[in-house]
Amino acid sequence: MSTEQQARPARSTSETGEPAVADGTAAAATMRRDVVVGAGLLAAAANIIMQLGRPGVGHGVVESTVDDGNVYERPFKRGRTTLTYLAVAMLGTDEERKAYRRAVNKQHMQVRSDESSPVEYNAFDPELQLWVAACLYKGFEDIYLAYLGELSADELDEIYRSAAPLGTTLQVREDMWPESRAAFEEYWQRNLAKIHIDDTVREYLHGIATASFLPKPLHLLLRRFNLFVTTGFLPQVFREQMRLTWTARQQRRFDAMNRVLGRVIRASPLPLRAFPYNACLWDVRRRLRTGKPLV
Repeated sequence: MSTEQQARPARSTSETGEPAVADGTAAAATMRRDVVVGAGLLAAAANIIMQLGRPGVGHGVVESTVDDGNVYERPFKRGRTTLTYLAVAMLGTDEERKAYRRAVNKQHMQVRSDESSPVEYNAFDPELQLWVAACLYKGFEDIYLAYLGELSADELDEIYRSAAPLGTTLQVREDMWPESRAAFEEYWQRNLAKIHIDDTVREYLHGIATASFLPKPLHLLLRRFNLFVTTGFLPQVFREQMRLTWTARQQRRFDAMNRVLGRVIRASPLPLRAFPYNACLWDVRRRLRTGKPLV
């Protein structure tokens, strides 16, 4: 990356005035705030594919009978729930995380394998939740590096450690979160060997990649672009599992798109850069005040 592309996260106290969160430091809250980039939603479908690449997660989602969490049944509600979880985990307070955990747990209680399931799964399995959280962290990191610039090894390590609430907001214990970015990389590479997307999950995920869960006019408008950006953001092992092709020409187009977006994002004020995550956090706080359901 060139010098103009580099953007360093703050290293002192939070400029937002938010209470200290997670590890008890305002600096950690500031780091999390700085890696939340709304444009990262372009990579949302790719991140879902990565998460569901673990058979226990994939079949847990595909076979789930919880209609509220079914993206094909209620796409906008499902999208709001996921975005709100990320907003609360990365930008919220400890109390907000606890409240959202209780709400999500009510949904997860219903997601477990039965005798007809090809693989065993349980939405409360902390190992599967750790994998999902690892994918979420990888997504935030990849977007930051693509749009905001390179980080030193020390900066990357600090941001990585501050992102533990992506997992610990649910059932991932703090001692399960790899202790350093280097340890995380070992975990990541080791778990790539566990990726297997069968025909059932692949069909489900292909619909995600082509936005077929959206109303027909939006699906027809977005399907080619969504498939393009989704394939571009996927690591090669996931492209292979999804049987998606990717050419050098497509890579050049993808890189050019990201360069333009990066310039726009770096020039944007922080509230605009963080949208819609900040809007989701505002909404969950409103719901908490008024007693409305969080999920």
